[in-house]
Amino acid sequence: MKKILKLKVVLLTVLSLGFLVNSCEDDTSVFTATETDPITLAELPITVIELDASNPGNPAITFNWNEADYGQPASENYSVIFAADEAFTNPVVATTITGTTSATLSVNELNSSAGAVGLPPFMFSTLYAKVESSIGTQNGLPVSSNIISFQVQPYFNYVFEEFYLVGNGTAADWNNNNNNPPLFRDGENSNIHTYTGFFTKGAGGIDDGRFKLLEIRGQWQPQWGTLTPEGSDDIILSTAEAIAGNPGTQDGDPGRFGVPSDGYYTFTINFSSNTYITEAFDASGAASYTSMTLQGSALNADTALTQSTFDSHLWYVNSVNLQSGDLQIVTNTGSSWGGSTSFSGVATDGGGSIPVIVQDDYEVWFSDLTGDYILIPLNL
Repeated sequence: MKKILKLKVVLLTVLSLGFLVNSCEDDTSVFTATETDPITLAELPITVIELDASNPGNPAITFNWNEADYGQPASENYSVIFAADEAFTNPVVATTITGTTSATLSVNELNSSAGAVGLPPFMFSTLYAKVESSIGTQNGLPVSSNIISFQVQPYFNYVFEEFYLVGNGTAADWNNNNNNPPLFRDGENSNIHTYTGFFTKGAGGIDDGRFKLLEIRGQWQPQWGTLTPEGSDDIILSTAEAIAGNPGTQDGDPGRFGVPSDGYYTFTINFSSNTYITEAFDASGAASYTSMTLQGSALNADTALTQSTFDSHLWYVNSVNLQSGDLQIVTNTGSSWGGSTSFSGVATDGGGSIPVIVQDDYEVWFSDLTGDYILIPLNL
């Protein structure tokens, strides 16, 4: 009896294994997609488009193309891509859709995309477009269509971000809404922001002379600081270090930047490389001014800047109405400072006029140490 039972167990095991093998073989399938021929993006029936800010939700433009063929009955993905040049040096994805061969953009969507690629407002410029097809959740086998172009006149689209100092090393202390000074955005590269000015070490302890960056005054997030968390955030000068942000890179708050002693420093943060560097700045030979005044065709009347009580080389006005026109910063000595880039840049003595391209109420900051200026619109 024992031998018979053992035989039955062996036979059942063999039969079960055979069933599993056959099942695996029956269920095996291979999914093979092949690269499609480039799709054709149709030319537009209208090639000159003036965008109307009063109707942002209206349809502005519709793109049509033929269906891609990847050799599989699966829905294809399509991305409509814009650029300011035919080489697509800095492309922007305007919209992405799946399973359909047309896309319509609203006035606001087209305006935002035109601004994102760098087209100036209130004038006609050429915008280049193409469609990239792909397949699957990983956007595999991407293939670009032909390129078409058209003329578009965007209305104003403010695409820049500001970053404000907060911390006991700065004028604002650990108060997120205390006229926190902004960093100065590079006029040519909006990913680079700098601030040259006075920082204090306070009582001199490990937790003194510290600061972080905020994107919005009055809100603690988003905030930016060091990759090393608070408590391990050593003060490091003249070496590029990694940055971290909540919620930019993580859920928890980042560590703190810092300075080792009272003095002038240049703090630079680069959101392309996600690094920062703090360097000592020699302000011993800097000129001292007693007044700064905004003048130019952008103003109804000359407007005095306020000198910071924390840093005598930092000047600001919290709100001034500027019209389209030009702007200069005139010192008490009669010198006139100007620059060539709107919204932010570096002014020089005798450097012409700062262009104001759109009317609004602005917050204006200026450093007489470096000539850095920033004009922040309050309503756009």
